[in-house]
Amino acid sequence: MHSDMDHTVLPANYTMPAFTYTCLLVRRFSYCSVQVKLKLFNTYCLCFYDIALLENIHVSVISKLASAYINCLTLFFGFSKYSSVTAMLLQLGVPSFNTVLHTAKVGFYTRLSCSTGAVVNALRLIN
Repeated sequence: MHSDMDHTVLPANYTMPAFTYTCLLVRRFSYCSVQVKLKLFNTYCLCFYDIALLENIHVSVISKLASAYINCLTLFFGFSKYSSVTAMLLQLGVPSFNTVLHTAKVGFYTRLSCSTGAVVNALRLIN
């Protein structure tokens, strides 16, 4: 995963669905309350299902994904582009991208350690 192609394809696999859903949701639900928008955002825009499996990613890729996460939040909730990211996250009560990534990895490794499958246990012993 050290080629230039991997650094451009990987963020696109995660950011394109997030931007697509965000733009779709902005048009359809622009007049809804913040609570409804939060539920929609958490359901449709946080599509980082297998991000815990990404182990050796370049820092620039993580930075691009974090930037896309913030851009989607800003667009969907109508904040100005000069708004403080920290204030925006605190006001909405949503986690930062690093927190989302950390939670996904901790959850994955917890489920992996609790697994009783023979194949999973054999793979765990290899690493």
